[in-house]
Amino acid sequence: MSLLPSTLNPQPSTMKIVAIIPAAGIGKRFGGITPKQFLKVNGKEIVAHTLEVFQKAKKVDEIIVAASKEEFPRIIKLQKKYNLTKLQIIVEGGKERQDSVYNALIFADLNKNDLVIVHDAARPLLPEKVLADAIHCAEKNGNALVCLQAKDTLLKKTNREHTYLNRSQVYYVQTPQIFRYDQLLSAFEKAKKEKFVGTDESMLVQRTKKKIHLSEGSPLNFKITTKDDLEMLKRMLK
Repeated sequence: MSLLPSTLNPQPSTMKIVAIIPAAGIGKRFGGITPKQFLKVNGKEIVAHTLEVFQKAKKVDEIIVAASKEEFPRIIKLQKKYNLTKLQIIVEGGKERQDSVYNALIFADLNKNDLVIVHDAARPLLPEKVLADAIHCAEKNGNALVCLQAKDTLLKKTNREHTYLNRSQVYYVQTPQIFRYDQLLSAFEKAKKEKFVGTDESMLVQRTKKKIHLSEGSPLNFKITTKDDLEMLKRMLK
């Protein structure tokens, strides 16, 4: 774990809100030597674009980044370069995204009713309103899952045939995903005990029989997964 120097003086509040950014991935699908979150677009690293969203968000008190140990110096450099005063802690990431987020949860100094925001490092265009609406939803309901309702015609293909899906019932799951600290920690501990690995936090929380509340996402909030995604980001940031 690395504690970073900061001039941050958080204001007292009844509920603390912390953003966890898992950034330990090596981007197997993307390829290349440099992990995609550290590639530069418009002269700035993708993860720096992402971190600035939370730095500017008034309701976010603190940012924790989970990264590989080799990347700690790079994260510290970004913190200083872009004056990311809310970035307080770097923790070592794990083999899976789930391990990285769990490590951050363990090191977070939170009470049970505080809110934890988990957001992909490679979703740099998160709109301010999407984040604000999700926080409001979580404050009211205990959690919030940012989703985007499908607009295209959807097909489910099998070996012999294909069927059309009702797109009004299909959503693309995005991040941020926001949960009360005790709710999220309990879900992670249950998954660890049962050796279950999920694709995101909402899947783990749903396994504890908690109701997941949806909050509206945005097409702008796409994840950089392929080189086509990177090209689209470059064009949008021109």
